Amino acid sequence: MTTGGAMTTRHPRAVLALVSAAVFMAMLDNLAVTNALPSMGEELHVNVSGLQWVVAGYTLVLSATLLSGGAVGDRLGQRRAFLCGLLGFMAGSALSSAATGWAPLVAGRAVQGLGAAVLLPAGTALLRHVFPGKAARARALGIRGAAGGLGVALGPAVGGPLVDTFGWRSVMWINLPVGAVALLIALWALPHPPAVPTRRDSVGQALAVAGLGSFVYALVQGPVDGWSAPGVLGALALSAVALPAFVAVERRVTRPLLDLTLFRDGACRAVAVSCFTSSTGLFGAMFFLTLYLQDILGWSASGAGAVILSATAFMVLSAPAAGLLTVRYGPRGPLVAGLALNAFALLGISCYGVRATYASYGWLLPVMGAGIGLLFVPAAITVVESSPAARANAASAVVDTLREVGGVVGVAALGAVLTARMRATLYDRATDAGLPREAAEHLVRTVVTGGHGHGPHAQGAGPVSPSVTAWVAESFVDGLHLALRCAAFALLGTLVLVLILLRRRRTRPTAPVLPLPYRDAA
Repeated sequence: MTTGGAMTTRHPRAVLALVSAAVFMAMLDNLAVTNALPSMGEELHVNVSGLQWVVAGYTLVLSATLLSGGAVGDRLGQRRAFLCGLLGFMAGSALSSAATGWAPLVAGRAVQGLGAAVLLPAGTALLRHVFPGKAARARALGIRGAAGGLGVALGPAVGGPLVDTFGWRSVMWINLPVGAVALLIALWALPHPPAVPTRRDSVGQALAVAGLGSFVYALVQGPVDGWSAPGVLGALALSAVALPAFVAVERRVTRPLLDLTLFRDGACRAVAVSCFTSSTGLFGAMFFLTLYLQDILGWSASGAGAVILSATAFMVLSAPAAGLLTVRYGPRGPLVAGLALNAFALLGISCYGVRATYASYGWLLPVMGAGIGLLFVPAAITVVESSPAARANAASAVVDTLREVGGVVGVAALGAVLTARMRATLYDRATDAGLPREAAEHLVRTVVTGGHGHGPHAQGAGPVSPSVTAWVAESFVDGLHLALRCAAFALLGTLVLVLILLRRRRTRPTAPVLPLPYRDAA
């Protein structure tokens, strides 16, 4: 039964648990796979560049197709879209777990990404239907956000033991029994919101996939092939043409894939910028912090995951709180607090070097966890609440797209900063110690190409000595410090922008938090 754009159900808690489990599974899988990369490379004889695409194959397809996946969900109905997305994710997992070579492995990861692109926005839209009250819906979206954060945090911790005990294929096939249980619960508990009869925005979909896909491809492949490589330049050129064309098309079609009128509201603009910038800074920082913990401080893969788990409890607590605060007072408070806490945490971590102990930096991880929990839930609530119930799928996809693309941009941008600083610092340390210029350049080239953990052992780099190992570690840390500070200042700049965009906003607790420009249409 539908009431005021909401779909009542006898099992709202089961729906919430199901949607949260789906988000958790999608986020967990992508991070758990990183622990399996060395074993994959050894068994399948895949080089570092090929292994990168085991991760990027998922991210590329997910980022490029999320907007289209959201629109598909609006047309099929959220229940059917959720089931299709879940089946697609399971099919990709099965294909990946059975792969005997690089190509089927990456193909399976791409199918997983396509399934997740349909699954994730459909789950958020279902919560919009199942929880008609704003406070209950905010609490549900907060729990969904906490589940996603928990998946990110647990990915490395779960992936390490799975790989050590059952091999790399286990991080893929573990999704099959979990997905089967979720599928049974979905058939029993999910309501049947009606599909939305609408014309397809085929041109917009093609431009979105081409523009986002080529942009993400360039960001992933640029550090590998070089930014002047023809393929990278061609991808950047395609994205530079396709993305503006996509915006132009979306302004003219009757039922756009991306409803640009959402961003007429200052709150939507603020949360969109905050979501993208936060993902850029935090996902990029977390990627390189994991390398720092393992390769510099000496933690194992499982140990590094356990260290990051110290942020998880605070993330799980702060995400539902962010939802309730957003409904009661608007998104400004949670966004400002989250941005400030994360900027502080990143700046704090950038003060520790190669001899840091957990006792010295560990207190900053709960600060980061609490900040992350406060940041992403307000974006989901604000954008979804500003859209009509019939378009909740597409609105949720906007938030997920901003988060995913922002994460890819963050790894590429902070990686470029870290690499440039590391290159310069390592060269200076080597030449200051008396190493000939040619030998220093070779050392730098070997370390940067093979990864900072491999440089001292490279052929032709000279005898491995404690001093060379120290140069490499200290140069990486120097680059990491600069990258973390850049991420922190980006978050602080976003904080200022949020204050400007929301400076005149007044919200009473009993009034709707956001204007509903499509209320009549819904």
